[in-house]
Amino acid sequence: MKISKRNFLKASSASVATMAMASQTLTSTSIANPLSSQSTFGKSQSSTLKPITNNIKGISPAERLKRISQAQKLMQALDISALILEPGAAMDYFSGIQWWRSERLTAVIIPREGKVSVVCPFFEEPSVRESLAIGDDIRVWQEHESPFTLIKNILKDSGLNKGKVAFENSVRYFVLSGVMSALPNMQHVSAEPVTRGCRMYKSQHELELMHKANEVTLLAYADVFSKLQAGMSQGDVKALMQTAQTQLGGKGAWNMALFNQASAYPHGTKQKQTLTEGSIVLMDCGCNVHGYQSDISRTFVFGEPTKRQRDVWQTVRQGQNIAFEQAKIGAQAGSVDDAVRKFYQTKGFGPGYKLPGLSHRTGHGIGMEGHESVNFVHGETTLLKPGMCFSNEPGIYIQGEFGVRLEDCIYMTKNGPQWFTMPPESLDDPIGKLEKLQTL
Repeated sequence: MKISKRNFLKASSASVATMAMASQTLTSTSIANPLSSQSTFGKSQSSTLKPITNNIKGISPAERLKRISQAQKLMQALDISALILEPGAAMDYFSGIQWWRSERLTAVIIPREGKVSVVCPFFEEPSVRESLAIGDDIRVWQEHESPFTLIKNILKDSGLNKGKVAFENSVRYFVLSGVMSALPNMQHVSAEPVTRGCRMYKSQHELELMHKANEVTLLAYADVFSKLQAGMSQGDVKALMQTAQTQLGGKGAWNMALFNQASAYPHGTKQKQTLTEGSIVLMDCGCNVHGYQSDISRTFVFGEPTKRQRDVWQTVRQGQNIAFEQAKIGAQAGSVDDAVRKFYQTKGFGPGYKLPGLSHRTGHGIGMEGHESVNFVHGETTLLKPGMCFSNEPGIYIQGEFGVRLEDCIYMTKNGPQWFTMPPESLDDPIGKLEKLQTL
């Protein structure tokens, strides 16, 4: 065991990541001995990380009005009369309303022309209004009344009693059925061409929010990596990451940590694993800043890596580069996935989705949701354009042994793809660094 080397590498990794993020400061009580066998980690691992998100502004009402205008242009081009949104990312995107779905309908109605309206239960109106960023037309229904009648009246007020009403794919059946029963002269269609046509292409401000979220997560990785100790459970490491991202100002932090053979399952198993010398540690974590997501995966080796671990890790890292290079403006999104699988097959993995190899898509769209359209997946013909954002995560999984996943998000500019976070180049320095945000 090379304890001094391990401590040095872990400390220098955290230091490099910290220096790359000049806008924040780390204050840690200590960097613990990574091969300690102690079983209690809470107090000895305590640290105070300073928030780095306080000066970041969220989306303004003017930006939301611009989004609504773009949606209405798309609706007119597609001959759609109105758009009905349930609570979720799209409702927040256009109106600012942050709400949840229940048996009591809250909905945003966007007509092809004119102002946006909101329908919600009477007793929820003050709470719904708190996050409403645009307009003031909230129409309420009592417990014995039908919200669908209110929607019918809103469309009637806009002169809409025929044509197409658009719903996102996630809208619940009772909502679609109820609305359409109240509008027998109208037809329902998919809202995806409208909502996706807006949300798929990020503005410079949206990229800034995602950039900050990625900064939070990357800095949290550096903090957690410096604190890994023998005997830790997967839950211990997840808790460290949860605390770090939250202290740094990330909201809605989520974390996954997989050790040893469990890392060969992309989203984990119920197997209980403990950190020991030579363990693979695969982590997949993220948070949001004003609703915009990060998603970064890192794979460490606790102790001295074996040649096989190094070889697989470097193959995945090369896979990331191949995906990045293929992600050119005008290329089909599916070609990115195809290029990676072609390379992996030359290394004895696959073919296709077969194991050992890459059993999932190379990447997914990301923005207000961790997974958005479109994806880096075989057969996806959507052309890459400026403003699109994707994860780049061509993992390799060897069941019975281990898995390796490196995941960094990219965004498309007129000059091609750019990294939010630059992936690490070596298992000996496995954090990576924050890249300067480029203009679209």
